[in-house]
Amino acid sequence: MPAEPTLRRKIIHIDMDAFFASVEQRDNPWLRGRPVAVGGSRERGVVAAASYEARKFGVHSAMPSVIAKRKCPDLIFVKPRFDVYKEISHQMRAIFAEYTPIIEPLSLDEAYLDVTENLKGMSSATRIAEEIRARIRAETNLTASAGVSYNKFLAKLASDHRKPDGLFVITPKMGPAFVEILPVRKFHGVGPATAAKMMSLGIETGLDLKACPLAFLQEQFRKSGPYYYWITRGIDERPVRADRIRKSVGAENIFAADLFTFDAARDALQPILDKVWRYCDSAGSRGRTVTLKVKYADFQQITRSRSAASPFATRAELERQSFELLAHLFPVAKGVRLLGVSLSSLDEERTNEKPQLSLGL
Repeated sequence: MPAEPTLRRKIIHIDMDAFFASVEQRDNPWLRGRPVAVGGSRERGVVAAASYEARKFGVHSAMPSVIAKRKCPDLIFVKPRFDVYKEISHQMRAIFAEYTPIIEPLSLDEAYLDVTENLKGMSSATRIAEEIRARIRAETNLTASAGVSYNKFLAKLASDHRKPDGLFVITPKMGPAFVEILPVRKFHGVGPATAAKMMSLGIETGLDLKACPLAFLQEQFRKSGPYYYWITRGIDERPVRADRIRKSVGAENIFAADLFTFDAARDALQPILDKVWRYCDSAGSRGRTVTLKVKYADFQQITRSRSAASPFATRAELERQSFELLAHLFPVAKGVRLLGVSLSSLDEERTNEKPQLSLGL
């Protein structure tokens, strides 16, 4: 069982503010101060990112565009420019690399940094976070929020605490109390379904969760039970992994018109499979679990998975398994608006743990 660590790590979580939308507002002055949604279309798309002006109306990422438009009639839809976002992400990571080699990117716009031992020889993680935020602003004309703490869970909570353009520090003395008063729905790693289950069990805050015995949490939440048990005590021993390997790869597509036949769905799945397999080839990785994602016209979503004894060696094998999963869903009573395929159980994650020094935040 984890115990209260005697050697403290210094972890920073950097998270860009409304990244995609902020880039579009930066590059198009007319969009500044206006509610902007990146991605999709008014009728059939899904919001990839929303500006803070749009969020005031309840618009958020992964929301169907038609609902977003209903919530915010003046919402402006902008096509994503992933090449631009990737270029800015590379700029950010170059900045991070000047401070530490231990960087764990989570997406284009956020990452964990372990600065316990850093390239600048700085004793204050807070000062490092301040410098990084200033550098990002100067070099990209965008803002980032930062959280500083002694573990990943608390650093992530801290970066969310004063968004946008904020910096917050959770010290070892603050950690357990900070978690206790927080609603469980705001915990990183607790999704809507898990939050709803916790609420049904009378678990609304970190303090409620802390009162639950470990055996109870394991019974209710299986492998996640111990994680919930320890984070409510401010303990998270996960290291920042500089060599973090992607565990899955996926692609999906929303269709201009709903699909009703197996042949149409099979044809629509081909370019999705191509994209997934291109990544596998370029990364030199293979997986043995394929998951088919289907979203219907009424936005009901289902997934179906199948695992092989060994990784798929060819695209043809991936295609065959995907088509078999798809075939079981037809005929359909309602149209299919989205299909996706993901491949998981990829290369096993390596570890790169290093001794940590006891330094103040």
